[in-house]
Amino acid sequence: MTPLQRVSKSPFGRMPDGTAVDGYAIRNGRGTSMHVITYGGIITSLKTADRAGHFADIVLGYDNLEGYLKATPYFGAIVGRYANRIARGRFTLDGRTYQLPINNPPNSLHGGTRGLDKVVWSATPFESNTSGGVVLTYTSPDGDQGYPGKLDVRVTYTLDDHDKLTVEYVATTDKATPVNLAQHSYFNLAGDVDKDILGHVLQLDASRYTPVDSTLIPTGELAPVAGTPFDFRKPTAIGARIAQKHEQLRFGGGYDHNYVLDKSDSALRHAGRVVEPSSGRTLDILTDQPGIQFYSGNFLDGSITGKKGRVYKHRYGFCLETQHFPDSPNHPAFPSTILKPGERFQSRTVFVFGTDK
Repeated sequence: MTPLQRVSKSPFGRMPDGTAVDGYAIRNGRGTSMHVITYGGIITSLKTADRAGHFADIVLGYDNLEGYLKATPYFGAIVGRYANRIARGRFTLDGRTYQLPINNPPNSLHGGTRGLDKVVWSATPFESNTSGGVVLTYTSPDGDQGYPGKLDVRVTYTLDDHDKLTVEYVATTDKATPVNLAQHSYFNLAGDVDKDILGHVLQLDASRYTPVDSTLIPTGELAPVAGTPFDFRKPTAIGARIAQKHEQLRFGGGYDHNYVLDKSDSALRHAGRVVEPSSGRTLDILTDQPGIQFYSGNFLDGSITGKKGRVYKHRYGFCLETQHFPDSPNHPAFPSTILKPGERFQSRTVFVFGTDK
């Protein structure tokens, strides 16, 4: 019997300056497969089976590099140095104020105008008897996008035979600096996107969330979800309450909020579960991070034509980004995101794919 080739490499185009971008196809023994490119560490496709055993792509994206080089809403990318928003693009650390690019006025979003989603990473594939994947590395120089310190980042994607995709992050620095890394895939578990995600049933292990102001910056409050449209402690359709009159839904244009995950005895905790009733596909997320950003695709408006010529209309994808809280450098009461020399930022998130019979 021929051993399964779990990882294969192929070209995925060139950057405007001629830098080559490679793609890595990764598959497991159950037929689940994914494709990752070195530009932005982007997951360009992720194919899982429905309850009838039919495979389809469950993430939004483009067929070629040109699509990702255009204005893209971070489809499938690794975002950082600081995932999510920093108010006015400004923070003070050790008595010095740092100014970041304002790329989401009036704030800085996902690391600035050229964050980790817009650089070419180095890649090393690997295989074992039960898994395959790729290790991505990148060094962000001191002062990059206004951030202090040289930041060495390593992200490892591992797809195993239990249909688990593990994303591991490691970072070190030579100066104190804020670090918040996240994976920004847009999911639609119906597969081969042709309808919105409002019928997906979501459950989040979070009793509190961080309300925001009109610019989507946290107010500092950790508010209870009980009695609000933000309560997903029990499985609830994403669209069940999204149209309710609520100030926070108005600010976000729907859900675009960080949830405070309930504590557990384990470092790796269950964060949430999504079920798509028509296909039976399920997604469970486990993480060691304190928060998860739930985004309901509010800014998708039909202006993007993605893979196979599909138009991504309003709320055709959702994101569940495991993370530290937005704007933490400006909120001393939030869990700290400051990485210091000699320390090691380490984090792990696991996406578990399955079906609900």
